[in-house]
Amino acid sequence: MRLTGPLRAVAVLLLVGLTWLLANTLFGGESGSSVRYFFSGASEEPTPAPCPPKHLAFRLVSGAANVIGPKICLEDKMLVSSVKNNVGRGLNIALVNGVTGELLATKTFDMWVGDVSDLLKFLRPLHEGTLVFVASFDDAATKMNDESRRLFEELGSTAVKELAFRDSWVFVGAKGIENKSPFEERMKNSKSSNKYEGWPESLEMDGCIPLRAPLEG
Repeated sequence: MRLTGPLRAVAVLLLVGLTWLLANTLFGGESGSSVRYFFSGASEEPTPAPCPPKHLAFRLVSGAANVIGPKICLEDKMLVSSVKNNVGRGLNIALVNGVTGELLATKTFDMWVGDVSDLLKFLRPLHEGTLVFVASFDDAATKMNDESRRLFEELGSTAVKELAFRDSWVFVGAKGIENKSPFEERMKNSKSSNKYEGWPESLEMDGCIPLRAPLEG
């Protein structure tokens, strides 16, 4: 028996709906605490995937060469982007309250011709539990010194000690972290593998960070 007129339209709508539900089941859903990342030069606005309750969904995108700026997105809010006009060459950093998820500050540090002391003054006084989101743009390492690398290591970084000229880097750490952060990726600047002339591929990383319990007292 053939479906005609309204019955055919209803059948098509049901098929589309079932297809969408299947795709959402296979590719959507909660992400847990795992890190999902891929390397991309895409310029689309990042949207973090859903996370379990009492977790913060984030997405980081490093800059592409010295042309496309980085992005830092938390939940449904863009914290750092070219559209917000708050990106710059070097390190792009957002500080977030690890208990409430409230944005505390955003700042950029020119690591090519800037003064590394500005970065040190920014990182030294961080309070326990502060989340630190970092996305590189162009060159994030030239002005790095031993103390700045040590401060990032104390936030949970393992890649910063080898971070070099024009490497791509995305990282999420926290003041007072007990272990190394699982949220970190580095793409080495290499003539043999660079996607762009003189720069490696852009990095993109997303995941879920559990909120800290309020400190007692």
